[in-house]
Amino acid sequence: MTEKAQGVEPGDDSNAEEAELSAAEETATGGDDSQSLATAKRELAERTADLQRLQAEYQNYRKRVERDRLTVREIAVSNILETLIPVLDDIGRAREHGEVTGGFKSVSDNLETVVAKLGLQQFGKEGEPFDPNLHEALMHSYSSDVTEDTCVQVLQPGYRIGERIIRPAMVAVAEPQPGAPSAGGSSANSSDTAPEADGAGDN
Repeated sequence: MTEKAQGVEPGDDSNAEEAELSAAEETATGGDDSQSLATAKRELAERTADLQRLQAEYQNYRKRVERDRLTVREIAVSNILETLIPVLDDIGRAREHGEVTGGFKSVSDNLETVVAKLGLQQFGKEGEPFDPNLHEALMHSYSSDVTEDTCVQVLQPGYRIGERIIRPAMVAVAEPQPGAPSAGGSSANSSDTAPEADGAGDN
């Protein structure tokens, strides 16, 4: 009995040592897992940031390409419409003389419809205030009927595409009479003083 008991004790010590080694390995493995998890999270964050940056760059690229495409289209359309402006001028003059009739009227109407759909807009009307950004003054006069620089005659209409001026309107401009504060006052003053001026001239 004593020999068996003594034989069992070494076996018990080896089992204890194995248990300790297993516990140590588990502890070490747990530490490695925590470190690996932290590394994986850091790499995931880096890859996510890279992906977001690439997506942003791609979106910017698409916007730039689309913007460039629209710019090229606008330039091409503007160049074509600019070459058609003299034709539109001829149609306008023919219409003023009542010569736009028959088949020519159908062709001219279709042409004006097409250029309007492409964005070409005509501007310049009698009676509107003179704007040096829109109008080019070819004639100048004074009038008691206006209170500011006014387009009193449109010699040639202007054209634009959106905000871009293709050609300014050629106009005749009338300014208020010098020293006249208003149209009504200037008219009254001119009518009152006109006879006196005539009388002075007779003397």
